Amino acid sequence: MIRYLFVLMLSSFCYSQTSIANAEAFIAKKQFVRAQNEMTAFLESNPNDLKGIELLGDAYGHQKKWDKAIAQYQILKQKRPNNANYHYKYGGALGMKALSISKIKALGIIGDVKQSFLKAAQLDPQHIDTRWALVELYVSLPGIVGGSFSKALMYAEQLEELSKVDGYLAKGYVYEYDDEPELAEKYYRLAIKVGGSVTCYEKLTEFYEGQEQPEKAIGNLEEAKDKHQRNAMHYQIGKVCADYNIQLEKGEKCLKTYLSNHSAKDGVPKEWAYYRLAQIYKHKNNKTEALVWINKAISGLPDIDVFKEFKETI
Repeated sequence: MIRYLFVLMLSSFCYSQTSIANAEAFIAKKQFVRAQNEMTAFLESNPNDLKGIELLGDAYGHQKKWDKAIAQYQILKQKRPNNANYHYKYGGALGMKALSISKIKALGIIGDVKQSFLKAAQLDPQHIDTRWALVELYVSLPGIVGGSFSKALMYAEQLEELSKVDGYLAKGYVYEYDDEPELAEKYYRLAIKVGGSVTCYEKLTEFYEGQEQPEKAIGNLEEAKDKHQRNAMHYQIGKVCADYNIQLEKGEKCLKTYLSNHSAKDGVPKEWAYYRLAQIYKHKNNKTEALVWINKAISGLPDIDVFKEFKETI
């Protein structure tokens, strides 16, 4: 009898582990409906499994089913009120719902979003994602409903204590939105100096583009390309050249290099590089070549309105 119970418990445990692993694998592969179905079935016989509830919430969140995600995270924080990550995920799902509804309706839940993030930060002084969420929240909200650059900087300071790179990126973000471009550039540069990741370079590039400084954006992208040896950087350089009608020879060369070395891991489909080449040739007053490349773009991705609109301008 004892042996029978042991085998029964072991098989149940193995089933649980397999089902959880399946859902995690589905989410990693962006097969969110399959993850949802896996966890829905699993929770019918394991309704109190915290990992299963969390994964179901994650699967809903990835599908932008915010109310359903919120419901799962609500269960988690009720069951484990001292778990910072559950409060963080609950606040995050609420925040995403707020972005998807009218501003008037969103005002009614912003307080709960903030409260959830603050609770998570209080429970876990090391929780980096929560502090990033608070930085972004205080920067994005108008002052009349609780926005505050000083509070955003306070959490950026906390981030810097936990991670220099995150702290510098957060400060760059705050100063960028507080219209202090010199300080923003300083901290984005510090993030590159300390961390030097692709993300650090991307943030500085986006900043330069937002400041209408394409020459600096290209210089930063070239530095990133030399350091990280990523083909995607060729596309980004070509894009800036095409958008701003500068350094056209360099842009053309980079885009053709991107196309000759293209693979799925580069992220941007080849058709977008065709479109950027069409832009460059139009800038050069070579309408024949511009039409060749934009037709290639439309042939590959016929539903992209930007391509068809651009063709009409040639």
